[in-house]
Amino acid sequence: MPHRLSIVLLILAGCALVGVGVFWMLDYFVAIGPFVLIGLIGLALAFRGFERLKGFSYTLWILTAVSLAMFYPQYFFTVGDFQLKRLIVPFVQLTMFGMGAHMSFEDFRGVVKMPKGVLIGIACHFIVMPLVGYTLSHLFGFPPEIAGGVILIGCVSSAMASNVMSYLSKANLALAVTIGACSTILSPFVTPFLMKWLAGQFVEVNIAHMMIDITNMIIIPIVAGFIFNLFYFGNETPRARTLQLVGFAVLIIVVNLLMMFVMKSDMTGLAVSLLKSFGWFYLLPMISAIVFKRQKVSRLKLENMLSFMAMLGIVINTVIITASGRDNLLQVGGWLIISCLLHNLIGLSVGYFTALLFGLPERDRRTIAFEVGMQNGGVATGLALQMGKVATVGLASAIFGPLQNVTGSALANWFKKQPTDSVTSEVEEPILSKT
Repeated sequence: MPHRLSIVLLILAGCALVGVGVFWMLDYFVAIGPFVLIGLIGLALAFRGFERLKGFSYTLWILTAVSLAMFYPQYFFTVGDFQLKRLIVPFVQLTMFGMGAHMSFEDFRGVVKMPKGVLIGIACHFIVMPLVGYTLSHLFGFPPEIAGGVILIGCVSSAMASNVMSYLSKANLALAVTIGACSTILSPFVTPFLMKWLAGQFVEVNIAHMMIDITNMIIIPIVAGFIFNLFYFGNETPRARTLQLVGFAVLIIVVNLLMMFVMKSDMTGLAVSLLKSFGWFYLLPMISAIVFKRQKVSRLKLENMLSFMAMLGIVINTVIITASGRDNLLQVGGWLIISCLLHNLIGLSVGYFTALLFGLPERDRRTIAFEVGMQNGGVATGLALQMGKVATVGLASAIFGPLQNVTGSALANWFKKQPTDSVTSEVEEPILSKT
């Protein structure tokens, strides 16, 4: 975008935001909504033209989505007979698919190469963030379901955005990818038990159901991404490819069998579920990868498409959640924002200083700070929906996501200007080439 156009958009946004102040003082609230939206959209577009500010453009789009839902919630409940909140889980799955498409089994070798950093990162993530969420929910005295949401955002796996922040801050990207992958794989087993233990007094938590929900939202879509990776990027031998495909098929069958027992469905339900799972998460990614490869779609174009779909999904989910919980947000919004900000900042700080205490190098400290302090809000939102409480339990995740992008970007920019004490690790180069 030309620099001159960016300045014009910046001036337009400034005028719109001044208009918001004027109408606020005049108590003419009907006109405030359009001016807020014009101001935020203008800023989001203008920031793309400034190198130091363009990283905040996406966050401004999130704020625009929140504002749109707050001023005009009635448009984001249904379209005809279709309830828009049914889109939340598919968009979370799409994001997880994108994560899996960028991963391979090579990403887990960091557990062997950097066991100390990985163990510290995972332990801090699943100890610090849940306990901080629990403490804040009591300190602020939120209603039970809002409090449950604050704890939930602390119990899920780390955010994919943490890898981006590690890259921008010259941290140890290989360590970031490994911690993120491990926390994601562990979350179906760890998150339900943490929720039952810490949030059981606020909301009803069914451990078995939550394990299945997380597996369906995270593990199965990541498997689909692995399959896509196998056929589009992979250079495995036919034998290795066959073994992986058989393993993925077995995993899908096992998950569906567990679902049958947990949900108490019959053999017909199992057959339908298996057909859907194999169609969406096994055959479709395989066929898509083959088609993209034959059409010679470049890796960069494909990654940009996946990133755009993931970001679009987050924006849409934010609108739906905010609209659903608007009334609750108006009651506790200010305190919930402060709570989420404290949650995020404490996680970033404790992660960094714990790594310092254990003698890890500077680049690893930065990585662990981001891996501990940044949470997967999409999964928290999806779980809130599956619990039937997206308008209450889902509010904390809707706020935490945009906030962590702002604080994470600011911290990454500050880290980038500070010296590090080590060179690029031997396991980081192949990962950097995929980012």
